[in-house]
Amino acid sequence: MAEAHGGGPAGGGELIPPWLVRGLELARSRLRGDAPVDEFGFDRELTETVLAAPLRPLVEHWFRVDVRGLEHVPGTGGALVAANHSGTLPVDALVTQVVLLDRHPAHRPLRLLAGDLVFELPLLGSLARRSGATLARREDAERLLAHGELVGVFPEGYKGLGKPWAERYQLRRFGRGGFVASALRTGRPIVPCAIVGAEEIYPMIADAAPLARLLGLPYFPVTPTFPWLGPLGLVPLPSKWLIEFLPAVQTAGYGPEAADDPGLVAELTARVRDAVAESLARLLDERGPAFG
Repeated sequence: MAEAHGGGPAGGGELIPPWLVRGLELARSRLRGDAPVDEFGFDRELTETVLAAPLRPLVEHWFRVDVRGLEHVPGTGGALVAANHSGTLPVDALVTQVVLLDRHPAHRPLRLLAGDLVFELPLLGSLARRSGATLARREDAERLLAHGELVGVFPEGYKGLGKPWAERYQLRRFGRGGFVASALRTGRPIVPCAIVGAEEIYPMIADAAPLARLLGLPYFPVTPTFPWLGPLGLVPLPSKWLIEFLPAVQTAGYGPEAADDPGLVAELTARVRDAVAESLARLLDERGPAFG
C-alpha cells in the first residue's frame, strides 16, 4: 500500500514498517471506539500486531533467545507461569510474553501481573492494559485463571528486578506465596520458568536511593552506561538469553480450601522456587559467557 512506502521510489523498499502502518490504522479505529477489548482492557490484535513488533528483533537477533520446555505450558485453560525477575527494567516480562505469543504452538497471550507503579504512569499504564497486564492482586489473578487465561507472575517483585550486579542470579524470596494460593483456589497448574540473560542487560552497580525516594521509585539504577550516556544508556546490552519452562506443579487435587493452609502454600512456593533455582544453575553453566 502506498502509505507504507512513505512517498519513496517505486520498488525502493518500505520506509515505514508494516506494523507501524497497521498500528496507525488500529489507533484510528480505537479512537472511533472500535476496540475489541476484554474486561481488563486487553486488545489482542493491537498486542500481536503493534506492541509486540518492536520487541521481536530484540528477542530474535539482539538477545538470541533460546527457549526450552514449551510443552510444559498448556495449550488451553488457565495456568500460572512463575518466573525469576531481574534486569533493572522489566524486559524479562516482555520477552517472555513475546516468546509465548510467537513460539508456543497455541500462540498464547501471557497476562502479566504488574505492580501499581506501572499503572500510575499515564502512557505506560494504558499500553500495559492493552497488552493484557493487570494489577498484581489476588482478585484479578483468580478471575483471569478461572477464565482460562495464561497468567504471568514474577514473585520476587521489585526486590528481584532491582538486584545489584554483585548479587546476580541469587533468587530473592518468592513473596508470601500469594500466587500459589490463587492457583490453589482455582485449581490451575503453576509452571515454573527460569530466565537467564536478563541480569546482564543493565548491570546495576549502584542505587541512587535519595533520587529514587524523590521520584517515588523503588530504586534508581546506576549502570556502566546510565545515566552517563543519557538516552543511549537505556539500550540494553546484547546478552545471550535462555528461557526454560519447567514441568507444572499441579494444584487441582488439593481443593480451593487448601489455599488457607499456610504450611501447604509455603511448601508449594518452595517447590516452585527450588525448581527455578536448579534450572538457573544448569542454564548458566550451559550458556557460559553472557556475551559469547
